[in-house]
Amino acid sequence: CIFQRGEKMTTEEISTIFSLLDINKDGKLNYPEFCRLFVSTVERCEAAALERLEANAKLKRQNFGSQSYSPPKGSVSSSAAGTSQTAATLLPSSETAQEESHITPTKARSRRSSLSNQITMTPGKALKLQEPSGLQEWYNSGVRGCFFVETDGSIGSLQYQLHIPQTTNVYLTIQPLSLSRRPDIPSSWMAVDTALFVTSAGEAKEDSTLVCFTEARDREKYVWKGELNAGSYYLLPFTSGCKLKRRNKKTTSGKAVELINRSDTEEIDLSRELREALSDIFDIIDIDGNGLLSLEEYNFFELRTSGEKCDKDAWLVCKENFDMRKNQLTRQGFMELNLLEATEKEGDPADLWLSLEAMGYNRMLELVDACPFQIDVHCEAAQPSIQPVSMASGPRLLNQALQKSITARAGARALRGQESVFIYTYRGEHRISTLIANKTNQKATVHVNNEQSRNCCSSRGLNVFAVEVPARTKMVCQHVLPVNERQDWTYNCVETLLPST
Repeated sequence: CIFQRGEKMTTEEISTIFSLLDINKDGKLNYPEFCRLFVSTVERCEAAALERLEANAKLKRQNFGSQSYSPPKGSVSSSAAGTSQTAATLLPSSETAQEESHITPTKARSRRSSLSNQITMTPGKALKLQEPSGLQEWYNSGVRGCFFVETDGSIGSLQYQLHIPQTTNVYLTIQPLSLSRRPDIPSSWMAVDTALFVTSAGEAKEDSTLVCFTEARDREKYVWKGELNAGSYYLLPFTSGCKLKRRNKKTTSGKAVELINRSDTEEIDLSRELREALSDIFDIIDIDGNGLLSLEEYNFFELRTSGEKCDKDAWLVCKENFDMRKNQLTRQGFMELNLLEATEKEGDPADLWLSLEAMGYNRMLELVDACPFQIDVHCEAAQPSIQPVSMASGPRLLNQALQKSITARAGARALRGQESVFIYTYRGEHRISTLIANKTNQKATVHVNNEQSRNCCSSRGLNVFAVEVPARTKMVCQHVLPVNERQDWTYNCVETLLPST
């Protein structure tokens, strides 16, 4: 009985509830009305709790920015559920970063130690990396992937292992993958920035070191050209979070798309809009781009949407019931599988919506919380091979590579009055990134002000925020991109060390 749960109700409280439901005053409980009132009360309490949480989150973002990083806890098997266990967290992070209690950044302004930095970037001045002559004759291997914005605002993707059999010249590219059915209308995510970090794949993942990363750009492509020795490497996809951000689903305008059609005889079918979305999802999870889904590729979809894997026995059942070629699921077979699941649920679209939202779709079937991408590796002297890998250490490896890419290309500038807290500012051809290094034995809180910047967007989503850096660690502070790439943009940032509390 619910009255035996939680705090014991007083006799007066019970009498009050009975009086609300005793409509005809006969001293008896109207149980259906009680259930309705109970459910509506729960819903109102949930709404009030969410409002308080959103207010607290807004206050925390004002003080600490909109993004945080939590290191992986322990080892995670490749069969574990969720993208976060097979993905790289791509937002500003530290090796031991943590959320701290509320701090007011306006305390003791007179004792602050500030550092100002201004950089003006002009479009069209970046040097274009020339594509190698005869590239069409080089060996090539390509894979697809997708950045997903998680509920906490972090961004994840698969990682990949590249094997090169002999030392050779290499041309690497990564770019958003267009799924538009009309050449004159590009996909909405084509403006999302991407990058690819290449690290050595040692026997121990702790031995991994940054080898190179894509800095030059050719329209949507981000590229690197150079020589790589024979061996194995990790390919770690990255996006800054400036252009790809989590959308608030409450602000989505328009009516939700119907997923299921019913005939006059109540026969269930997938709607045209759902079939188009499923076709795009098929292209996203078709990692090798051969037009078929292997069991491994299909399981990336299953782990993403349900947290479970399809085993070989279940795959044999699929082979008997759905269209397959070479033991791989065709596009038609993928549609048949989803139709069967909808039929088994008697047309209830709830599970379909869960899968679609996990893949980044809103209720209008717009892909808003994801960005598909394409990676290509061209080698002059040997055939490269690329395989998707599931690494619990992926977020940490990417964070280390990102930090190294900043500190290797930027000089350290100490905050005034505190020679043990340093700011590194990486100025790339298309992105500015900053890193804070705290070499003291206590945490450092740095207030960051971008209000004087022009035509800029920050990965933090805020112009003013504070960053807490634990003792003797480094943390990526923010990434900055132009809002309008065709215009000049000025990065003007003031970093101020706040007094310790």
